[in-house]
Parts: sequence; structure tokens; C-alpha cells
Amino acid sequence: MNQEKEIKPLNGYLILAITIALIVTSIYLLITTKNPLYIFGLVAAIILFKGFVLVNPNNSRVLLLFGKYVGSIKSNGLFWVNPLYNKKAISLRASNFDSERLKVNDKLGNPIMISTILVWRVTNTYKASFDVDNYENFVKVQTDAAVRKLASMYPYDNFADEGHVEDITLRSSVNEVSEALEKEIDERLSIAGIEVLEARIGYLAYAQEIASAMLKRQQATAIVAARHKIVEGAVSMVEMALEELGKKNIVELDDDRKAAMVSNLMVILCGDKDASPVLNTGTLNQ
Repeated sequence: MNQEKEIKPLNGYLILAITIALIVTSIYLLITTKNPLYIFGLVAAIILFKGFVLVNPNNSRVLLLFGKYVGSIKSNGLFWVNPLYNKKAISLRASNFDSERLKVNDKLGNPIMISTILVWRVTNTYKASFDVDNYENFVKVQTDAAVRKLASMYPYDNFADEGHVEDITLRSSVNEVSEALEKEIDERLSIAGIEVLEARIGYLAYAQEIASAMLKRQQATAIVAARHKIVEGAVSMVEMALEELGKKNIVELDDDRKAAMVSNLMVILCGDKDASPVLNTGTLNQ
């Protein structure tokens, strides 16, 4: 047998009542008749007690008879099985696993620190018991391996200035990365009869040796993008100002004056500090 087999054992409450009755009867007859043979009744009751198994909700028992798999109990309650059975407890509850922060290289070769949060549970008690040595340790090892593989498949962030533009990145594509991580881990853990309920990145950052440099790079990129927007808006405003002045005939400007006006407006609009106005009390030609 290489598949899980769920069995329905005997009702434990019924056997418990029979066992208690056997004990009471054996003690009574032993006292009244003084016959030592009734001691075997007490021995039989003790043997019956070894067959009781209590299964709490979302727990199971894997039953073995001299190394042979007999079946699994997944129903909760008090049951009675063969006293010779070896009963191994396996939890069916959802478990959390927060992996350690691993240092790996992303797709572009940048060292990053990454960890994952995994929610999993056992669905096949046979595979969890016999197909892997220790299914809890198996979860930890395979999760770390899946995280390392995932990190090497995607870049931490896009670097458009260097021509590296990806549709999916570790930092911005949270849903896509979590879905890929969950699929990768689920494929690895299926051999142990384990179902992945949720997998997502718990921690993500550049490694310490390049974190400062990458922060400066991100700041520089943000400054350049902001300057680009400022210049774009300033050009639009200067163009609008010249157009309105010409349309309403407020003042006649030759090419030199237009160039000076454009220069002054661009300095004012693109400058980091407020401009200090200079009042010209003479004519436009002075």
C-alpha cells in the first residue's frame, strides 16, 4: 500500500463501557469467589485500555502493525483499535512558517535579503509519514530552496536608465510574485502530502553592502524624474505666456527680448529657490 487509507475504527465509548464492566465484574468475582483466574479479566481490561485512541479536531492518527501501514484516523472522537497498533499523531491544522532572511542574487546579480511567510497543512498522512524523513524539516528546506530560485528569476526593481525593464519585479509585482512563489513551493511539497494555503514575501531589501548605494541611486532617479516634470511644465507655461502676449498685443517683443524672457521664466520656474524680483525703472531698452 502506497496511498492513504482512511479507516473507521470501533466506537471507543462502547468499548470503554465494556472495559469498565469487565473490571468491576472481575474484581467482584475475585473478592467473592477467591478464584485467582479472575485476575485474567483484569489483565484483559488493561490490554483493552491500550487500544483506546483519542483524536482531537483537525488531528489524525497513523496506524502501524509491526511496521505495516494499516490506515489513518481523521475523524475526531474516542476510538478503539487493535492494542498492538503503533499510533502516530499528525496534525492536520494550518501551520505558519516564517523563513530566515536569506541572502541571494536577483536576476541582475544584485545581492538582496529575502524571506517568506508560508501557510501550509498536511492533507495526505501517508506521504507525510513515509515518503519523507521529517515533513516539518522538509517544509523548511524546500521553502528556502524555492525562495532562492524565485529571487533569481526576477529583478529587485526596474532600471530603465540601463535598459533593464521587466514586467514583473520583486518589489512592485507583489501579487504575481506571490502566485509564482506559491506554485513553486506547492510543487515541491506535494511529494510530502502537504498543501500550500498561502505563500508571500515577508521581507525584501537590498543586502547591506549595496543598500546605501542603491538608496542614492533611487533618490537620484526620483530627482531626475521630478526635474523632467518641472522642465516639461515650465516649457509649456513659457509657450503659453508668449502666445497670450502675442495674441492680446500687450507688448511687442523682438527675438532678443523673447529669448531673454524665456531665459528668465525658465530660471524662475525651474529654480529650487524663490526668485528675487528686480524692478526696472528705466525703459525696456535699458
